[in-house]
Amino acid sequence: MGRKIKMIIPVPVPDAALAAFASQIPDTIIPSDTQVDFVCAAKGGGTLDSIYEGVIADAYCLEAGARAEEEGYDAVCVNSMSDSGVTALRSRLSIPVVGTAQASYHLACQLGKKFSILSMWDRWLWLYDKVLREQGLADRVASIKSIDVRPDTAELLAGKEDSVFPLLLDAAQTALKEDGADVLVLGSTTMHQSHAYLSERLSVPVLNPGLVGFATCTMLINLGATHSKRSFVPPDNIIDDVFSRA
Repeated sequence: MGRKIKMIIPVPVPDAALAAFASQIPDTIIPSDTQVDFVCAAKGGGTLDSIYEGVIADAYCLEAGARAEEEGYDAVCVNSMSDSGVTALRSRLSIPVVGTAQASYHLACQLGKKFSILSMWDRWLWLYDKVLREQGLADRVASIKSIDVRPDTAELLAGKEDSVFPLLLDAAQTALKEDGADVLVLGSTTMHQSHAYLSERLSVPVLNPGLVGFATCTMLINLGATHSKRSFVPPDNIIDDVFSRA
């Protein structure tokens, strides 16, 4: 029987952007029996620039994934470093629910002693702080380096390679030389186009969070493992239709 993984983008994006997100997962690492579907939140902001937008994303990621089990999916991944709606989806679903940020930070801790996060934008600092505090990993962070360039969730980094990639490389080198990082984590799944450029020029692991999230889903499916319902208690009443009520 084939397997299905649902990858959720926490903000509405055009179809072309969804295809760009999907393209970061090479066919060579997708098992032949596995279908990977990228979807986005039906409503919400555009850039997750604040806690306000983050709470809206939590709600609409829950809507996007709430029926995944009934739809035949074997795992769900919130494809964002915000981990929007992850805890709520774990309460709602029995299949594995992966938070891309959680998976990336914990993998970084396995690969080195200290990691730095490379960010596009100062206004994303809140979401790193949120997940790091939830996971108790703040003391494993060497630094968070932002180049403070406003992201484009429709075009991602397309057309900005010549200007953005060198800035990210400079930030990465500073994190390694001055801050003591020995692993680097891209601070957004919208930055995945920079992964190959940075990996080729740096001597430490550079984690592409979208790939880490997908690979974590695959691992959990293979292991037959999922989250504990003692931690993520299921609801007494399912009210998924709350989002569509008049």
